[in-house]
Amino acid sequence: MNVSRIVLAGGVAASTVLLLAGPAAAHVSVQPQGEAAKGGYATVNFKVPNERDDASTVKLEVNFPTDHPLASVSPQPVPGWKIEVTKSELAKPLDVHGKKIDKAVSKVTWTAEGKGIEAGFFQQFPLSVGQLPEDADQLVFKALQTYSNKEVVRWIEEPTEGGEEPDSPAPVLQLTAVSTDAHGASADDKSGEADHAKETTASSDDTASSSDSDNTARVLGVVGIVIGIAGVAFGVLAGRRRSA
Repeated sequence: MNVSRIVLAGGVAASTVLLLAGPAAAHVSVQPQGEAAKGGYATVNFKVPNERDDASTVKLEVNFPTDHPLASVSPQPVPGWKIEVTKSELAKPLDVHGKKIDKAVSKVTWTAEGKGIEAGFFQQFPLSVGQLPEDADQLVFKALQTYSNKEVVRWIEEPTEGGEEPDSPAPVLQLTAVSTDAHGASADDKSGEADHAKETTASSDDTASSSDSDNTARVLGVVGIVIGIAGVAFGVLAGRRRSA
C-alpha cells in the first residue's frame, strides 16, 4: 500500500468519525452574549439545529427554572416566528429593587409562521433575562423541539455529577462570578475613575505651568520697563554733561 492510499484511508476514517459524532452533539443549547454574571442581567441565545433530513423544526418551547425564577424576560423578535410568553404565579414573591413580584415567566414558545428551520440549518432565539440568581452557578432550561412531521424531541435531561452528557441534555446557562472590588465597583469603573484622576492631575499640572509662565512673563516685562527708564535717564544726564 503506497502513501497516498494510506492518507486517503485515514481521511475517510476521520470523516466517518465526524459524521457519527455530529448528530450526538447537535442539540438545543443556550449561550450568553458576553457573560452572564450572577446578580446581573444578560442577553442569551437559544441555538436550535435541525437534526432531521425529512422534516423542519416548527416550534421551540423553553421552560424556565422554578427554583430560580427570573423576574425580567424579554424576547427579541425573530422574523418568521410567533412568540408567546407564559407567566405563572410564584410560590414565594420576588423582591426586585424594592418591588414585590408575584408572577414570573415560566415558558417562552416560538412557533414558525413559515417553513421553520429546514434541514442543514439552525436558528438562534435571543432573550434578555434577569435578575440572575447570586446563589447558583448555572440555570437549567428544559426545551421541547417540534418537527413538521409531529415528532417532539424533549431536551430535558439535567447534567449528571460525573460530567457525562446525557442522551437528551437540557440547555444549561453557566453563570460567572461578579468582578467587583471591595467597594462594589467593577474593574471597568475603577479603571475609568483612575483615568479621570489622571486627566484631572494633568489638567492641574497644565494650569500650574500656565500660571508660572504668566508670572514669569510679568516679571520680565516689569524688569524691561525699569531698564528702559534707566536707559532714558542715563541718556538725558549724558546729554546735559556734554552741553555743560
